[in-house]
Order: sequence, then C-alpha cells, then structure tokens
Amino acid sequence: MSATTPPSPPQRLAAPPSHSSNKLRNSTPIRSFNRKDFSIRCEFENSQRWTVRCVSGTDPIHIILKPPSIPMASAAVLGSSRKNSKRVCLFYCNEMKDLAERIASQSDAIELRSITWRTFEDGFPNLFISNAHGIRGQHVAFLASFSSPGVIFEQLSVIYALPKLFVSSFTLVLPFFPTGTSERMEDEGDVATAFTLARILSNTPVPRGGPTSLVIFDIHALQERFYFGDNILPCFESGIPLLLNRLQQLPDSDNISIAFPDDGAWKRFHKQLQHFPMIVCAKVREGDQRIVRIKEGNPAGRHVVIVDDLVQSGGTLTECQKVLAKHGAQKISAYVTHGIFPNRSWQRFSHDKGGSPENGMTYFWITDSCPQTVKEVKDKKPFEVLSLAAPIAAALQI
Repeated sequence: MSATTPPSPPQRLAAPPSHSSNKLRNSTPIRSFNRKDFSIRCEFENSQRWTVRCVSGTDPIHIILKPPSIPMASAAVLGSSRKNSKRVCLFYCNEMKDLAERIASQSDAIELRSITWRTFEDGFPNLFISNAHGIRGQHVAFLASFSSPGVIFEQLSVIYALPKLFVSSFTLVLPFFPTGTSERMEDEGDVATAFTLARILSNTPVPRGGPTSLVIFDIHALQERFYFGDNILPCFESGIPLLLNRLQQLPDSDNISIAFPDDGAWKRFHKQLQHFPMIVCAKVREGDQRIVRIKEGNPAGRHVVIVDDLVQSGGTLTECQKVLAKHGAQKISAYVTHGIFPNRSWQRFSHDKGGSPENGMTYFWITDSCPQTVKEVKDKKPFEVLSLAAPIAAALQI
C-alpha cells in the first residue's frame, strides 16, 4: 500500500477493517499526510481490490471502504438466480418414491420429506406427517399417484392436510389425471368422473400464499381445465419435449414421420410436432367392424412414430401399426405419456429386431407417470422410459 503526500504532522493510518481471513499485503503504514482527499488502493490475499477514501476536514479522519464492484451483468445473473430459485419441501406417496428421488436430484433447492403411511385394523389410513412444525412458512409440494381408487382416499387426506400447516404455498403434482377420458356424457345417465375428481381437488384448502397449483402432464382433453374451481390453478405440462429430445438422438432422426391414431391425438399434439411429416389415421366403420385407415400422409420408407397421450389395452395402437406397415413404413415406434397397461397388456407389444414392423416396435417410449408400469417393463425391449423428473423440478419453481 502506498501514497505520495507532502510532509505534515505525523499520524498513523490503520489498515482498513477486514474479514479475519483478509490481510493486507505490504502493509507499510502511512506516516504523514496533509488534509486533502486522497485514495489508497489496497490488495487483499483473496485478490479483491478495495478503495480507501480518506475524507479531510474532520478530526479524527474518516475512512470510507468501497468494496470491489461487481459487473452489472454478473450482478443481474446472481440476483436473478436468487430471485427465481425457491426451496421446496417435496412429500410423496409410496408409489412415487423413485420419481421423487429423481426430482430431488435435479436441484439442491428440492428437499424430500417423509410421510408415514399406515392403516388401522379396519383398513382405514393411519397417517403421520413428519416434522409438521418444520414446514411452516415453506413452499411445499406433494407428488401423487391416483393409480387405483383404493389409494386415492389416503392421498387426499394428506393433500387436504398439508396446506393447513401454515405453509407458504402448496403444489400438487399429479402427473396422470386418471379419469381424464371420462370427460363427457354421451347418453343421459353417464357420469363424467373427470368432473367429479376435479371438484374434489378443487376443495383443497387454500394455503397462506394463495390457491394450490396443480401440475398435470398431457391431460386427455385441454377443456378439462374448466372443470376445476377457483381454489386451484391447473398447470398443464407435456411430455412431448422429452420425446423430441430422444428423437434427435436417433441415427435416422432425419427420416422420422409422426403418426396420430385419430383426430383427437392430432388436435392435441400436432403443434408441438409440426416440424415432422405427419400421418393421420382414423377409425371407420365397415359393417359391424371398426377398422383403422390412413386419412392423410404417406408412411412409405419412413421411421414412423405413433404419438398419443395414453395407452390402455393397446388395441388402437396395434391396428394403427398394422396399417402403417402395410403402406410401407420402414420402422414403427410409439410414444405415450401415460402407459397404463391394465392386466399387463404391455405384453402384446414385441420388439422389432429389424425388418418386421408389422409384428414389432423398434421403440416404445413411455414416461414414469405410472410407476407400476415402469417396474414391469424395466429392461424389456422395445420399452424405454423417459423420466418426468426434470420438467417436474422446473414446474416446482413456477
């Protein structure tokens, strides 16, 4: 540290206050100076530079320390990162443990919390939320799986309890909305159970920060958002970006065409897949039978990927597969966000090892929205699981 000043009555200028780990290099004291403003540049061991401003006209002399400036761009990035990142306490049902762990691995801001799932002797749930006082004022989320009517009640009990523990906000992540296909009435007396479940979820208690956020992936019909009440905010996400990323990795990515098994699937997904050649199939009635035909598009010589929101028995997909192969498709694969496959119906899909697209799939992609299916098809070709962990982690930051 150095300065050039005219002689005057000697005084000593102490080193500026510093953190315990910062020491001045070459800290030779100033022995004399006049009462005029001057600046001294000090360099600390951590390579930061501080400006020491000595203000004249006062006794004792005032020393002002100015820390090193941060470039505006860097400050904006740091400020934005701190502002946008929020810590989330993530609870989950037993079925979703694996997915919850994958979600937590995506971000240090997501912390897993546990629930004790037990039953009384009569079969009704006996539940306990660990460290309930510890989540007061926190952002809280619950990862649910309504895979069967038998598990819905116990999870609803937790969903209704968490917002009432003085949490700052509450997010319900329900990747698969199971009654989504029962969204309309065709005959008097039909019960639209999609509306029933939406009303049940809409009665979730309002946490301190406002309405509950509900995250659902590829709900069967977008108009179902209007089934929910004002106490809940539906956030509809999609698994299609995961498919797009996977398609880019294929060696024949430049030879992909997208096929939709019906007009409903086309309406639901074509805007997200508009850069690919498209084929639309349709069911038509011939006598007493309904068969699948190609309505538009040409699959000849292409690797055709059939896209839909969900699959149950798989009958429509297999019929679509046969007609595409008959019209010259070179390879056939499929993607569905929700692989439900009741009664192990996934077993009807075999792997095409090359040259037999009418009998097997090259790939069958599903997400991990239905955890039981994921366990059953693990390491079984043609199935591949595309995890929703990253998009869910991102949704929790909204």
